[in-house]
Amino acid sequence: MNENQALGAFAAISNQTRLRIVRMLVVAGADGRAAGAIAEALEGAPPSRISFHLSQLEQAGLVESRREGRSIIYSAIFPALSDLVAFLMRDCCEGHCAVCDKVT
Repeated sequence: MNENQALGAFAAISNQTRLRIVRMLVVAGADGRAAGAIAEALEGAPPSRISFHLSQLEQAGLVESRREGRSIIYSAIFPALSDLVAFLMRDCCEGHCAVCDKVT
């Protein structure tokens, strides 16, 4: 992951709703979650607003969507999220940190 990709990803999750969506999708795992279920879980958020947030996360490369029947299912892209964490930790302790070795 380069710096521009990291900036785009961080910009996408710097919104409270989008961060909550990403965390929700991480918990959901590979099966993901339907857009309607995401909207329900984020009580009070109109579905059109959730669609906007999901689109932003998808454009940042953090989530992906697939159609299942009449539903659109969203899933976290785990390698992209791991790359984002690794980007932050890459230069930790000038490469001499046991914690960093587990991230890269």
